[in-house]
Amino acid sequence: MLVSTTPALQLIYDTAPIGLACLSRDCRYLLINQRLTEICGISVEGHLGHSVRDCVPALADSVEQIVRSIVKTGEPVIGIEVAGQRADQVEERSWVTYWHPLRTQGGEIIAVNVAAEEITERKRAEREIRSARDAAETALRHLRDIQASLIEAEKLAALGRMVAGVAHEINTPLGSSLTVASTLQRRAELFAAEVARGDLKRSTLIRFLKLVSEASAQLVTNLDRAAERVQSFKQVAADQTESYRRNFDAGELTGQVLSQFERQLRQRDIALSLRCEPGLAMDSYPGPFGQVLTNLAVNAMTHAFPGDGRGTIRGTINVSLAAAGNGHVALSFADDGCGMPPDVERRAFDPFFTTRRHDGASGLGLHIVHSIVVDRLGGQLQLESKPGAGTVLRLVLPRIAPDRRGEA
Repeated sequence: MLVSTTPALQLIYDTAPIGLACLSRDCRYLLINQRLTEICGISVEGHLGHSVRDCVPALADSVEQIVRSIVKTGEPVIGIEVAGQRADQVEERSWVTYWHPLRTQGGEIIAVNVAAEEITERKRAEREIRSARDAAETALRHLRDIQASLIEAEKLAALGRMVAGVAHEINTPLGSSLTVASTLQRRAELFAAEVARGDLKRSTLIRFLKLVSEASAQLVTNLDRAAERVQSFKQVAADQTESYRRNFDAGELTGQVLSQFERQLRQRDIALSLRCEPGLAMDSYPGPFGQVLTNLAVNAMTHAFPGDGRGTIRGTINVSLAAAGNGHVALSFADDGCGMPPDVERRAFDPFFTTRRHDGASGLGLHIVHSIVVDRLGGQLQLESKPGAGTVLRLVLPRIAPDRRGEA
């Protein structure tokens, strides 16, 4: 059956900005407007009165299924996307379609109205956005990989600087021990020669025994100091490379880590003042904790007191550690160095930001500190600095660190 229309309705139908068609219950074209012929590249003569299966065989099954569903349920079908090629073009085009039942006054469904809106440009834009997003995500992953590699390299570099300080601290007692041992060896040879000649005197025996006693005491003292340094460094290095969780005393660990920088601080004429409350037990990550202290010490030597020392005390680093309320530990790391101007202070924790790139600085030191304190140790930090008035970093860390086992 054909659908009758009034002239006014036909005018609206033909001037609509979207493609319109009316299908009979057996999927024959009853009406087609001018816009549909334009966007789909079809002709009225080639479709009007013909079935969808004859005109568009590739879409016939889908169209017939939709029409049957509307006739059976009486409900419209909205937002069906259709892709295909116009008969006069090679490029694939896209449309979104809306299907509504056409009823008689008695409510009987006699046909189905179809509205089609071309969305080819929108789909092309969506594909371009997806492609750009995928490219951006790939670039972001690449940058994160690079940043992770640089951060790891910075950690190893900090550990290397610590090794240099430890080597000197160990060499000093070992050198003294070697001198004492060499002296003792020569005196032992002379003593053995006197014994072999049989002219050993009581006074010689007494002097030799006194020498042995004094040398032994010096050797024990120096070797104990070297062993203590080695053990301290082993623990700090293991913590920083393994980064596992354990119970530790925050004050003791702070002293162990900062002791590795004593030689470098002396060379730069920087005095270190350390005040730690006893009994600051923590259940946390000693490696990241030590990494924070290492980066703060290196940052202070590099930026707060730039240049070489001239044999006089040029400044002081004051480190204090104390219990804070609600199961926390407060760490203050302050220097009386050159300080930061406001624009540098604002960007101090930004990754790759540095004012001394010409000296080989990576701009990751304080960024790593911020990441470890906030993300790893579950703490907070605050930076205050003024030009010529030094810099203070205040850290508040929970004694029981949050569980990070489920995180990467």
